[in-house]
Amino acid sequence: MALSYKHKFKNINNNIVTVVEENINKERLDFVKDLLEFNNNKTIVEEVKPKEDGGETLYNIYVNDPIFNLIIWIYDRRLKTKDGRYVTHEYWEKQGGKTKPQYWESLYKKD
Repeated sequence: MALSYKHKFKNINNNIVTVVEENINKERLDFVKDLLEFNNNKTIVEEVKPKEDGGETLYNIYVNDPIFNLIIWIYDRRLKTKDGRYVTHEYWEKQGGKTKPQYWESLYKKD
C-alpha cells in the first residue's frame, strides 16, 4: 500500500488511534504488525467484512498513539528491522530489501 501523506485518526472504544493502513490482506497485516510491534508500537487490528460472499477478508491496522505519523517515522529513521537496519520507503512497500538509502554515496564513488 502506498504511503499516505494524510494523518488519519479513528475513535475505537473511546481511544483515539492513528490509522496505519486500511484494507490490507493477511500477509501484509503480519508484515506491518510485526514491524510496528518490534519498534514498541501497540497495534490494534480490525477485521473488515468482505463486500461479496467468499471474498478475501481484509484488515485495518491502527496504532494507539495519536501522534504517530508513518511518514515521519520512516523518513526520520525511527523504524528499524529486526536485524537493526533502518526501514526505508522501499522496504515498507516491500519493493525490495534496500535499507541503505544514502543515494549520495553512489554520486561520489570513484571507480
